[in-house]
This record gives sequence, structure tokens and C-alpha cells, in this order.
Amino acid sequence: MVCGLHKVEKLLSKVDRSPKRSMIDALRPSMRALIKDGLSKHSDVDVKVVVASCISEITRITAPDAPYDDNQMRDVFKLIVSTFEGLADQSSRSYAKRASILETASKVRSCVIMLDLEFDALNVEMFEHFLKSVRDYHLDSVSPSMGSIMVLVIEESEEIPVEMLKPLLARVKKDNTDVLPIARNLSERVLVKSAERLKPYLLPAVTALGESLDTYTKVVTAVCKGTTATNENNDENTSGLQEADESNLEKGSVDETQQACDPSYLFFCILFRVKCHFCPCGLANFATFVQRFVFPHQSKRFEFLPFSSGLLTLSLFLR
Repeated sequence: MVCGLHKVEKLLSKVDRSPKRSMIDALRPSMRALIKDGLSKHSDVDVKVVVASCISEITRITAPDAPYDDNQMRDVFKLIVSTFEGLADQSSRSYAKRASILETASKVRSCVIMLDLEFDALNVEMFEHFLKSVRDYHLDSVSPSMGSIMVLVIEESEEIPVEMLKPLLARVKKDNTDVLPIARNLSERVLVKSAERLKPYLLPAVTALGESLDTYTKVVTAVCKGTTATNENNDENTSGLQEADESNLEKGSVDETQQACDPSYLFFCILFRVKCHFCPCGLANFATFVQRFVFPHQSKRFEFLPFSSGLLTLSLFLR
């Protein structure tokens, strides 16, 4: 059974989004078969994940339209959301498929259909799965996909209930030592990116939960006060200045190295050292001449160093 489902999934992945009507009609037998209870509610978790992956491909193909009626879509989204619960287990045989389902859901914005159908409880469950299962060792696409889905749900919601914010706020409580740093960071990123939309809702949510702003990290206060945009700009400017300074330092180091390796520069260094050794008078004037007129961009100072090589170099200089 699993092998057959893998073949169906592979074929579906090759179908372009929004195909011709004839293609949709050709897919209907598979679409009907995938939502039968025998598959979508199978006792084998791996089978359910492959079925969810196939249905995820179908939602991609038909997007932005829903491929099933409202009741069927409720079951479809329950199945898809349930696959996110096991994302923490990277050793699972179905891990890659779970991650792929997540990425597809993010790309085709299928959560908007969940909002249109008012599956609010399912959205809250999805938030919980994301924040419980996110890990440092995940594929690079996993955490960004989770974040983009949560931000989209917040931005597209007509009203933002306290229950939707509860999972996010729980991860940014100062005294919550059970929260993984990556889960806290993900929650803070979502709050910051949705700051404008959340501003009217966040403080009432904090109050409704019987907490104060001091209970949470500074991000919550910044969102409530509308100062997140300023903080982001300052961080970007600081980062830009640091990068510019590093670039200038690196460039200066390269230029300096190139000048130090220049044969004519080395020759004058030798001559000056000869001058220092044999004719110590007027050293300042000689240094000024070479520094200002011969190598005006050379940052290093000429030094008095004993020099004991032959007089040939000295005679060349004296001419």
C-alpha cells in the first residue's frame, strides 16, 4: 500500500498548479480515494503521512480553490496538521515527508482556506505543534515555513482570539525555563513580523491571561508600544555599519599588504635603513620626503634599524 501511495505522490508532484479542467477530471478518482476513512484514518502513522503528502499536493494543484467540500476539508486539514506533531523526530522514516508537507502548506498558503472555513481551533493546534516540535537540527526550510504560516494566519485573521496568542506568549515568558531557545526565537520573530496587526490585541490578551508585560520578554512590550519597527531599523543600521567597518578594515589590510610587497617600496625601505646607519643626520627630513611624496598612502612609519649590508646599495642611493 505504501509503495502505491508513493507512486501516486510522485505523479501528483509533477502536475502543475492550476492545470486544465481535463487534468482535474483525471485526478478526481485519486482525490476521492485519498479521503476515504480506510486511508486518512489508517492505523499506520507512516501511511497517514504519505496520504497527507498526497493530499497536500492536491491542495497545491487546485490552489487557491479548495479541492473538497467544507466537511471534507476539515478532515483533510486535521490530517495535515497532525503530521506537524511528529516533526521533532528527525529519525522518523516520515520526517522528510512531514517537512515537505509543511513547506508546501507555506508556499501555497493553504492555511488561508482554514481561516475561510473558520477552523480556529485547528489553527491553534497547528501553532502548538510548531512551537513544540521546532528544533535546531531541522532542515533549513522548517523553521521559516512555520514562521511564515503563523504570520500569515495572524495577518489574514479578521479577529485574533486570545487562544491563538496563548501558544506564542507561553514561549516568551521570562520564567518559562522549559522552552527551547529556538522555540522562543520563533515566537519572537512571529510577534515582531506581525507587530502592527497584533498591537490592538496583545495587551488585552496579556491581561486576559492574568499576566503583566513584565512577565514576558521585551519583544511583547515593544509590540504593545509599537516600537518594534524602530528596533529593527536600528539593528539593521548597526549591522550595516559593522559590515562597512569590517569591509574597510579588510580593504585597508589588503592594500597595506600589497604596498608592503611592492618592490619599489621595499627598495626605499632598504635605502632608508642604509641612510639611518651611515648618515644619521637629517633622518626626519628624509623620512618626510619618502613618506609624503614617494608613498603617500603607506600607513607604516619608517623605522631606524641597523643595516650592515654592502656599500653598493648605499652608493646607488648617494647617486
